[in-house]
Amino acid sequence: MDFNKSIFENRKELARPFLAAHRGVCGANVPCNSMAAFKIALSQGADVVEIDVSKTKDGKLYVFHPWMEPVFLKDKYICDMDASELETKRLVNQDSVKTSYKVPTLDEVLALLKDKVYINVDKFWTDVEGITAAIRKAGVEKQVIVKTHVDEESLAMVEKYAPDLMFVPMVRDKDEITESLLKRNINLIGVEVLFKDDSAECISKEYIKSMHDKGLLVWANSIIYNEDDIVNGYHSDDVSVADSPDKGWGWLIDRDVDFIQTDWLLALKCYLDSRK
Repeated sequence: MDFNKSIFENRKELARPFLAAHRGVCGANVPCNSMAAFKIALSQGADVVEIDVSKTKDGKLYVFHPWMEPVFLKDKYICDMDASELETKRLVNQDSVKTSYKVPTLDEVLALLKDKVYINVDKFWTDVEGITAAIRKAGVEKQVIVKTHVDEESLAMVEKYAPDLMFVPMVRDKDEITESLLKRNINLIGVEVLFKDDSAECISKEYIKSMHDKGLLVWANSIIYNEDDIVNGYHSDDVSVADSPDKGWGWLIDRDVDFIQTDWLLALKCYLDSRK
């Protein structure tokens, strides 16, 4: 990936959607959001690596999904620990057995991914000012895509501290925000579409074409993190690997989306290669 070019130029040259590895590539003994998971994502050909950010009680930034400590750490919440205490903790594997992998710092992860892939910083609202400072310190401004909700407080913080960083808001079922965001001092590069079924406006071919006509990219997800909150109309990783990839990933590709975020990176990459 050439980060001296715009993300739009890189998308055009790629001639397929960017493949985004959700929390890296994890499974078996390798926990998500670990350095090992990110190294695997690089080796399997990710174009984008998605990370989450949490902050300790004394203000240090780590890569970990906030409020998931009972699942991935089997310990108290990071926001209730000092960094010195967190450094002694270890992540658990998919069987909830403690591993040797620690929770990485944001600085460590940015250094690993520098000059290699786009970096999607989810949970940017955890600390917009602090995360932006870490991004600038690491020199990865051209690689980072940040996301927040579209509440006024979050948008104001992005305008204040990160107006130059690539920004993607979340659109659920219907677009009600794009025009207003285009007028703000924000580097809007696209939208993340979240939809319950195929009738949603934001996943229609007409809507996606309208985003492309505005020079914007469309981010879709095949991940399922909660079956009670479907964000891909069931065109999911589950359908793709257990039934037919044409019904899952293929359906999204045929909609002409520009990103697909997946938990099955290598399988999606192999499917894309077979479609050629």
